[in-house]
Amino acid sequence: MIEDVQALLTRHRPEAYLLFRRYRALERSLLSWSDLTYEFDQFCETEAGQNLADSALRSLIRSTQEAVVHGPSFYLAVRRRVAKWRYLLVHVEDMVCREISVAEFLASKERLAGHVVQEGSWVLEVDLRPFERGFPRLSESRSIGQGVRFLNRHLSALVFARSQGGMERLFDFLRMHHVRGQQLMLNGGVSDVQGLQAALREARDLLEGNDAEQGWEMHGARLRALGFEPGWGRSSERIRETMALLSDILEAPSPNNLEAFLARVPMIFSIAIISPHGYFGQSGVLGKPDTGGQVVYILDQVRALERAMRMSIHEQGLDVEPQIVVVSRLIPESSGTTCDLPREPLMGTEHARILRVPFRDEDGEVLHEWVSRFDIWPYLEDFALEAEGHLITELGEKPDFIIGNYSDGNLVASLMAQRLGVTQCNIAHALEKTKYVNSDLYWAEHEEDHHFSCQFTADLISMNTADFIITSTYQEIAGTDESVGQYESYQSFTMPGLFRVTSGVDAFDPKFNIVAPGADAEVFFPFSRTERRMPDVGQEIRTLVYGGLQPDARGELADPDKPLLFAMSRLDAIKNMAGLLDWYGRTPELRELANLLLVGGELDPGRSTDAEECAQIEQMHHLFDIHGLDGEARWVRMQTDKNRVGELYRVVADTRGAFVQPALFEGFGLTVVEAMSSGLPVFGTRYGGPQEVVVNGKSGFHIDPHHGDDAARLMVGFFLACREKPTHWDEISRAAMARVQESYSWDLYATRLMALSRIYGFWRYITNIEREETRRYLDMFYGLVFRPLARGVRAPGRGRGPEDTSEEERA
Repeated sequence: MIEDVQALLTRHRPEAYLLFRRYRALERSLLSWSDLTYEFDQFCETEAGQNLADSALRSLIRSTQEAVVHGPSFYLAVRRRVAKWRYLLVHVEDMVCREISVAEFLASKERLAGHVVQEGSWVLEVDLRPFERGFPRLSESRSIGQGVRFLNRHLSALVFARSQGGMERLFDFLRMHHVRGQQLMLNGGVSDVQGLQAALREARDLLEGNDAEQGWEMHGARLRALGFEPGWGRSSERIRETMALLSDILEAPSPNNLEAFLARVPMIFSIAIISPHGYFGQSGVLGKPDTGGQVVYILDQVRALERAMRMSIHEQGLDVEPQIVVVSRLIPESSGTTCDLPREPLMGTEHARILRVPFRDEDGEVLHEWVSRFDIWPYLEDFALEAEGHLITELGEKPDFIIGNYSDGNLVASLMAQRLGVTQCNIAHALEKTKYVNSDLYWAEHEEDHHFSCQFTADLISMNTADFIITSTYQEIAGTDESVGQYESYQSFTMPGLFRVTSGVDAFDPKFNIVAPGADAEVFFPFSRTERRMPDVGQEIRTLVYGGLQPDARGELADPDKPLLFAMSRLDAIKNMAGLLDWYGRTPELRELANLLLVGGELDPGRSTDAEECAQIEQMHHLFDIHGLDGEARWVRMQTDKNRVGELYRVVADTRGAFVQPALFEGFGLTVVEAMSSGLPVFGTRYGGPQEVVVNGKSGFHIDPHHGDDAARLMVGFFLACREKPTHWDEISRAAMARVQESYSWDLYATRLMALSRIYGFWRYITNIEREETRRYLDMFYGLVFRPLARGVRAPGRGRGPEDTSEEERA
């Protein structure tokens, strides 16, 4: 690579020199991809740069994610392919370059933050590459997120080679299964692999020709004598099929047969789902600080998992009630929610429940108030220990599977899973590191308010200790050709003065799997299904939207005949609701074509305890005033009743309106799926999951929230097209509904997640997939780095209010 770049710089030396001089004229030491490409395109329009427009230098610049400028030296982070990085140093005056190490590049960034490391000085570097020797890795970018397929294919060939003893370990694996004192699959009547093969032949002969629907009760005594126990199937036909799959594996293992067989093995009867931060409840919590789509996700996830577990256990021929427990934080002063209840049954399930455990201060006293997700770190270790005891008491035994949510929940899941020796899955939902630009490099400046040192350290630990990680989209892992993925951003980064990561999280690790969630089909259904709609609720929504002055609303829609442009989210800066309001206010054509409806947060800053929300509330009121929007835009407080929310989408669809997701970054975008399920065309941010959910130009449109004027013009174009061609809206609406039905179903999600839990659990048992060496290294990292950082967090015992924030954050 370095020879090619040097030849390129030599061939275009005059133009390259002028280009880099243009970059230096910006007088900025850190240039982003957008800075680099924008200035390059501008330069190509000049006479001096016109020869570069179609040159290979253009490809190099568009592959450079960031550049560090130190005088005439440019340090370039080049990403030629997804998750594949090289680092270059270009000396502009001499126009020569050389390849540098990732550590050298990170050191150049550290100098920007005022942290100068003398040559030869010791720096704490985290490098997990030595632990990856011999462990399989994907090689193709297109395979990222399909880790289980690769793992099955690779390990099947490796482990089941006769010299590896894989068949013996499979045999041991089958003998370990039991549930609540009942032995499953195999008993002591079979002593080795050869005996198992013979017993399988006899059992299949025994079942051959019998009524396909006859169950274990008809043949159980004879099967037990052969060495088998319940768990093979509900009917004779199912038992025969499962035994045939195992016979084929013992004869000639294949990844497809192995996956099909493991999907039938009775392994998962109880699941713990960990979600400590925010207000975790079933009603009245959405829109409260730190409380949004994650709660909706988990509640729908639990219902789908219980259905999948019940169906699976039934097919296995067992009479066992599945157990799912959501472990969250008990908040005694719960602001009118149920978060002060230690135990709460989950509606829509038969036996799932929420188990709440309090945070405690250093003296062991219960914390009564909500604590911000940024201040949560000192409490998590003790919470994990106490919650573990309550969980085992609740279930009567340790869970079979643990799922962590968000950075804090994933850390707690890591601590629990390691102690209990069970399979662990992580779900990030969103990673703060990519939300806040350069928050790793300038972590010290944010430390008092955000404690990113704790969060990024916790992320690094939990990502590498999890048995597998699921994401909703490919972009979460590896981004796009032009943008870095959330997980990929943990591959290498620096927190100056704390530690430097030269190899942290590998996007090609087979632990990553894409499993997209869905929307609750009972609530979010097409607007055209009039027989399912509730007229009374619909009238309440129309009153909410068009009903004039109300205590929790601002703005009256003077022309109710215009379609509604609708957005709904928490009032976090990253959600960019104020940005959408500003775009609308600055675009007279859009104001003429559509009314704007915003649903989110509180309208009175005095009713919020969250500093960021307070700042957003004030900004929203300011924008209403300066643009004079009270006759064309309406803002109402957050709606928390999901049945009303479902009807809200449909009322907007009745007006032939559209949904906008204007976030600066959105990990997945559950509201996008809900809106599309209801039949709404969607304008979704191009940064994050909505870019994958929405097929641009077909089921909706991609917008760049950093270019609001362009986004507003796109919306204008859509509504004009709908005026000119009445069927245009219907075409987009139908495509949106079809897209969700094809790809975003909770039942598909649950089936896939259960399959992953079994497959990774199997490989965890018979190989070193848990990578014990990595765990021990990260244990030390936890003790020596994370624990002191967490103890250093100011533990306020209450949520942060406006008085706890800096002037910069309030701005």
